[in-house]
Amino acid sequence: MTLDEIASEDWSAIHSWACRSEACRYQVWGPNTEAQTQEFVEGAVRAWSDTPQRRFSFVARLAGDVVGMGELHVRSRVQRQGEITYIVHPQVWGQGIGTQIGRQLLAYGFGELGLHRIHATCDPRNVGSSHVLAKLGMTHEGSLRHTQLIRDGWRDSLIFSVLEDEWPPAAAGDAVCS
Repeated sequence: MTLDEIASEDWSAIHSWACRSEACRYQVWGPNTEAQTQEFVEGAVRAWSDTPQRRFSFVARLAGDVVGMGELHVRSRVQRQGEITYIVHPQVWGQGIGTQIGRQLLAYGFGELGLHRIHATCDPRNVGSSHVLAKLGMTHEGSLRHTQLIRDGWRDSLIFSVLEDEWPPAAAGDAVCS
C-alpha cells in the first residue's frame, strides 16, 4: 500500500465510500453527494499550495486502486502539534489498511514535518478505529464529552496521542508518502 498526494481525479474513488452510510457513521459529514465529495477533494488538493501548508491529504492505493485516505493537519507549528485522520473503504475493512495509513502519516509528521506530538480522536463506538490507534502505539489519553454533533446525536471523542520520542524508528523507516 502506498500513500500518494491527493489529486482532483481521485474524487470518484473517494466518493465510492463517502456516499455510504456505514463509512461515515461516526463522522460529522456524509453520506456525501457527488458535489460534496468533489468540493472536499478540491479543497484538499488546493491545501497543498497553501503557505504555510497546514493540511496534507493523501490517498491510499492498493494495486493501483484508491482504498482509503489519510490527512495530517498541523494544528500548531510553534508547538509542533499535529492531528491525523483516516478513512478506509468498507470493502477492505479488517485488512490492516487503516494501520498502514496511520503509520505512514505519523512517519511523515515526525520525519518530514518535525512534529513533537500527534493526536487523533475517534468515536468510542468505533472500536475498529480505536484498535488502529492503539496498534500505532498511540496512548489513550482520555475522553471528551459531546465534541461533535452527528446524525444520531452528540458524539464523545476518545483522544490518543504519540510523542516524537515514542515513535519507533523501525516503523518510521518503512513509511514513505509520495
